[in-house]
Amino acid sequence: MAKTEIVVVGAGYSGIAATKMLSKKLKKNPDAHITLIDRHSYQTMMTELHEVAGGRVEPEAIQYDLQRLFCKRKNVSVVTDTVTTIDKENKIVKTKQGSYSFDYLVLGMGGEPNDFGTPGVKEHGFTLWSMDDAIKIREHIERTVALAAVEPDETKRKAMLNFVVCGSGFTGIEMVGELIDWKDRLAKNNKIKPEDINLMVVEAAPTILNMLDRNDAGKAEKYLTKKGVSILKDMPIVEVHEDHIILKSGEKIPTHTLIWTAGVKANSDAEKFDMPAARANRLVANEYMQAKGYEEKNIFVVGDLVYFEEADKENRPTPQIVQAAEQTGICAAKNILATINGTEKEAYKGKYDGFMVSIGSKYAVACVFDKYHLSGFFAMLMKHIINLRYFFDIRSGYYMFQYIMHEFFRIKDERNVFRGHTSRNSNVLWSVPLRVFYGCVWLVEAMKKVIGNGKVLQPSTWFGDGSWFTNTVAFPFEWLQPADATSGASQAADAAATTATADPTFGLSYAFGEEPMLVFKSMPDWFGSIMKFMMPNTEVALFMQKFMTLFEVALALAIIFGLFTWLANATTIVLVVMFCLSGMFYWVNIWFLFVAFALMNGSGRAFGLDKWVIPWIQRKLGNWWYGDVKARYGEKS
Repeated sequence: MAKTEIVVVGAGYSGIAATKMLSKKLKKNPDAHITLIDRHSYQTMMTELHEVAGGRVEPEAIQYDLQRLFCKRKNVSVVTDTVTTIDKENKIVKTKQGSYSFDYLVLGMGGEPNDFGTPGVKEHGFTLWSMDDAIKIREHIERTVALAAVEPDETKRKAMLNFVVCGSGFTGIEMVGELIDWKDRLAKNNKIKPEDINLMVVEAAPTILNMLDRNDAGKAEKYLTKKGVSILKDMPIVEVHEDHIILKSGEKIPTHTLIWTAGVKANSDAEKFDMPAARANRLVANEYMQAKGYEEKNIFVVGDLVYFEEADKENRPTPQIVQAAEQTGICAAKNILATINGTEKEAYKGKYDGFMVSIGSKYAVACVFDKYHLSGFFAMLMKHIINLRYFFDIRSGYYMFQYIMHEFFRIKDERNVFRGHTSRNSNVLWSVPLRVFYGCVWLVEAMKKVIGNGKVLQPSTWFGDGSWFTNTVAFPFEWLQPADATSGASQAADAAATTATADPTFGLSYAFGEEPMLVFKSMPDWFGSIMKFMMPNTEVALFMQKFMTLFEVALALAIIFGLFTWLANATTIVLVVMFCLSGMFYWVNIWFLFVAFALMNGSGRAFGLDKWVIPWIQRKLGNWWYGDVKARYGEKS
């Protein structure tokens, strides 16, 4: 039986959403296969392009390798190629490197900047709609500021340091927000004053951020003004030159940098497909996301490429935003599945949970679920939560982790929502002595149990009475003790109190006659129930006593030699908590917890085995799980 071939063109938000759903729902159907074609081997998180353009993160922070996104999905083939045309009659997608037959086709090639024919934009302006665009802007700004710093002509210097963003939609405002954050670093690196760098937003409409509630937009405008951004409203740009722009009013604004974010249109490659189009060259589709006139050919259009007006929204097509892109992609996938399974198709119904715009790394305005209005820290935090939700939706824990690292821990110049408190770079060399000391403490206490000294020790006494070679169980659990024996808990507590007072653990002393105090005087009932379940008899308890002694030795050695230090120290935290709950740990040694947390900062990367072991494991696991990451996938001639 011939396979059902589904071809998805474009690995943007809509294409990824459609492919993920199709792959999941068809994983038990051996006769269905999906081919995802994109000109790049990665997905770009388009909503974060301004972060690359504004020098906040490196390009790899928002590039998600397609093989990693679809690893272990045997019914998906990823192809790096450029679609040249579509033979709609014979149902074949033709690319530069080959051709692909289809039973179902999803076109999600996205959009591109719309300059509305304004003279000079293509020649002298910068757009922000791809990774290449973002990198060009970043490099141009760095180069321009460097040249301006040594420019002797004051007029030319001011023009070079005047950065203009055309358009006050989400992209434009987020771009100028990044420039606000970046300004101090650019100035410092080039030995100029931050106030020498001027930022400007030019908008053709009388208001900014027109997709936002007016109150929210007002907060954004107030913040921009406070940060020194000049906002020119109702001022269309009619010409762009190398060193200035001209407004409709005739005013000339000197600048060497115009970033054009004023509009979006359908990907120009779609013009070759000869399919019905509407405003901004977007391809017309019906309520099932089927291309107009090609319903019988099972061709679907999604994302920024599609033009579809819902019944109650005349002359207002689906917005070119992430939520609409994902929802149209999912709608197309559902209707492909409905056709395959012979069930009823589902009409598109847009549901947008709100809008938000970040202005730099520390401030944002948002309207969530159309009723909750946020600004500042909480709005910015909400944006991160929504981005993290995206990784959950596409089932990519790997890139969720990478996003967290890039946005919160690897950021320079305090450019994150926590004002840099989570991203301070520190040299772990200075924690090495503490690591070795802490490991030695655990080793000494574990070895005392192996050798035996007749004392009940802290904190290791939980599983022994001083020697692992004896058959005495020192557990503070009455159900493990003989009926005629003194309670192990009582013996341990008395011995520990005597030891701690006369011979303080780890050399600590108690001033002014103070006695050490247990964290918990007795074991909580709920914890006792868990321990009784885990160790129902003396034999199991004796085994655990010996096992835990060896485990503590291994844990101590791992900490001393810097092997798996994050995991090892996290384990000691768990053990200390258990010791506390068992009623066998004193407040005087509670520093164990804080030292362990401090050593989880990667302390094994300096004079420790983690410097070599962790990168090796990461490489091996990555290759095993994802395979080799390539610049091109699925080449076909």
